[in-house]
Amino acid sequence: MSTGLIALLDDVAGLAKVAAASLDDTAAHVSKAGIKAAGIVVDDTAVTPRYVVGFTADRELPIIAKITVGSLKNKLLYLLPAALLLSLFAPWAITPLLMAGGAFLCYEGAEKVYEALWPHAEPHGSGGALPEPKADAKRLEDEKVNGAIQTDLILSAEIMAITLSTVAADTSSFWEQAIILAIVGIGITLVVYGTVALIVKADDAGVALARYPMTRPVGRALVVGMPWFLKALSVVGTAAMLWVGGGIIIHGLEAFGLPMIGHAIHEVAAAAGHAVPAAGGVVEWFASAAGSGVFGLAVGALLIPLVHNVAQPVLAKLRS
Repeated sequence: MSTGLIALLDDVAGLAKVAAASLDDTAAHVSKAGIKAAGIVVDDTAVTPRYVVGFTADRELPIIAKITVGSLKNKLLYLLPAALLLSLFAPWAITPLLMAGGAFLCYEGAEKVYEALWPHAEPHGSGGALPEPKADAKRLEDEKVNGAIQTDLILSAEIMAITLSTVAADTSSFWEQAIILAIVGIGITLVVYGTVALIVKADDAGVALARYPMTRPVGRALVVGMPWFLKALSVVGTAAMLWVGGGIIIHGLEAFGLPMIGHAIHEVAAAAGHAVPAAGGVVEWFASAAGSGVFGLAVGALLIPLVHNVAQPVLAKLRS
């Protein structure tokens, strides 16, 4: 075999190794970003089923499909290019924007806690009123879908911002950032709305299974258990929003030279972990998440009167 061919094969093998390493790195970045965005994903999954309430069973999946397409457009057509331009021309703005998004998550989470303790006449974030019997079904469906897509845009922006902050810290490659943002955006969308579709149709599946003696216990368990599951999912989603939002603000403060809150939470979490050596890592993680969540709840509680008494009236005047 000629030396030229040997050299060519060696180059090909080297390129293959580089490509494999690049794929491994990309997979690691995607996994890391997906984990960081988990809190928003849980809340998105908990909120979306509300948008099909009041519609017939045959319209549930088509509505979810429309929201899924809208979510993909939000992420791939609008947010991904915006994130890449931000990374190229204003990387300094990533942390402040993340902190603003974290504050929004804290506000949303605190508002849900406030609503649970002192219910409003019109719950915040409920997805709108139930359809009126005499109203046009097509128009109401379109309004529900548009409302869901608008809400998704805000949550998707936070997901893409979290992903961008993770990727920008680990890689400077423009195309690798684009690929990771696209994979995370598509993957999270399919996971969220695929899960929502399963949740929405679980009671129908339960009714079908309950018709047969062998599967009747499973069917009844699905029918009885789904309302409780949705309530639990909503609680977990709210806690996750506070944890993620609080954590984002804490890390942002550290980046601006204000590490006191982060250090205090870390010391308390470490002490909790040492107190339970058999499960130190798990206890430390939960304590750290709880600390970020409490901080997020405090930030959100401070924002509620500001949003209600200042931001909402100003927006109402601008729209009128």
